[in-house]
Amino acid sequence: MDTALITGASRGLGLALARELARRSWRLIIDARGAEALEAARAELAAHTEVVAIAGDVADTEHLHALVQAAGPRIDLLVSNASVLGPSPQPALADYPLGTLEHVYRVNTFAPLALFQLALPRLRPGAAVVNVTSDAAVEPYEGWGGYGSSKAALEQLTRILGAEHPDLRLLAIDPGDMRTQMHQEAFPGEDISDRPLPEASVPGLLAIALGNAPSGRHQANAVASA
Repeated sequence: MDTALITGASRGLGLALARELARRSWRLIIDARGAEALEAARAELAAHTEVVAIAGDVADTEHLHALVQAAGPRIDLLVSNASVLGPSPQPALADYPLGTLEHVYRVNTFAPLALFQLALPRLRPGAAVVNVTSDAAVEPYEGWGGYGSSKAALEQLTRILGAEHPDLRLLAIDPGDMRTQMHQEAFPGEDISDRPLPEASVPGLLAIALGNAPSGRHQANAVASA
């Protein structure tokens, strides 16, 4: 049975991805910060496959150790989906509290690297490592400097890891705009009902992750609409 480790899997894209993999009978290791929402996700997914759910913060190294230990000797798909937006509404970089920015980087950039370092001995040749990114990593949107720069750093880390580990596939995948809680937080008070649900991005993401896509940056929405 193939094993996937997915962070941030109690809602949004992480849960949508876990649901599809559960339908395909993948064994799942999932996490989220909120224990109640994570348990609800675990109970739902357990109707289809084996699931281990561990509540915690990806910025906590001990929590990452627990996730990797729960995965067992082999990980076929590693998905770093958990991330934080930062303050909402988002401040200009000139006004950004540096302590808060450090936390954004710790969750969005350092945690995926730390998880990869811990999981590396368990990643089989050809395994896919997916770091979920954003168009804010490549476009200089006003007010997105904290989140966007953390994702830009994550993309560069992903490219370098891909060059250093040619036996694996290191993928920075942009799922596109989605109707999620974090996206709503990015646009407080605005109606985001015109954005597609996260489920719309899952086919494209899995086509990239489970196909033959080379290491590098990819757009799930572009694949799904092709």
